[in-house]
Amino acid sequence: MGVAASGKTTVGRALAAELGWRFLDADDFHSARSRAKMRAGQPLTDRDRLPWLKRLHAILAEAVAAKRPVVLACSALTERYRRTLIGRLRSVRLVYLRITPGVARRRIAARTHFFNPGLLANQFEILEEPAKAIAVDAARSLRHLVAEIAEHVTVELSQSP
Repeated sequence: MGVAASGKTTVGRALAAELGWRFLDADDFHSARSRAKMRAGQPLTDRDRLPWLKRLHAILAEAVAAKRPVVLACSALTERYRRTLIGRLRSVRLVYLRITPGVARRRIAARTHFFNPGLLANQFEILEEPAKAIAVDAARSLRHLVAEIAEHVTVELSQSP
C-alpha cells in the first residue's frame, strides 16, 4: 500500500514472482467511471471507493479460503479503507511503501498512467500511515525492497500456527 508512484505495482509484481504467488493490481478493478474521474484530476470519494474496496476484500477472502497466496497492490491510504479491504482476514499482511512527495512527483512525471499527477497532493493529505505494517523505504532499489519484504513475510509465515 502507498500513494501513487510509491512502487506498488513494480514491487508487488517482483515480490509475487520471488515468492511464487499470484499478483493482482487493485487499479485493474476500478470502474470506468472512477478511472475517468482520476484521469480528469478529480479525487475519488468514499462512495466511489467503497464498492471497489469491497470487491477487493472478496477477492482476498477467496484467496485466503482457498489457501492461494496473493500479492495485491492497492493504495489503501486510510485506516478505514484498510479495515474494509482486510476486514477480519488474519493472514493478510500489509506492506507500506513509504515515499516522499518529491520522489513520488519525479516518478509520476516519468510514467504513463491514468492517474492524474495533480491528485498526488490529495493522496498525501489523506494518507494515514498504518500502525501495523511492514514499512519500507520505497526509494530503495527494487532488489532491496523485494528482499526485505520477502524476509519479513517468510519469517511471519514460519511463525504462524
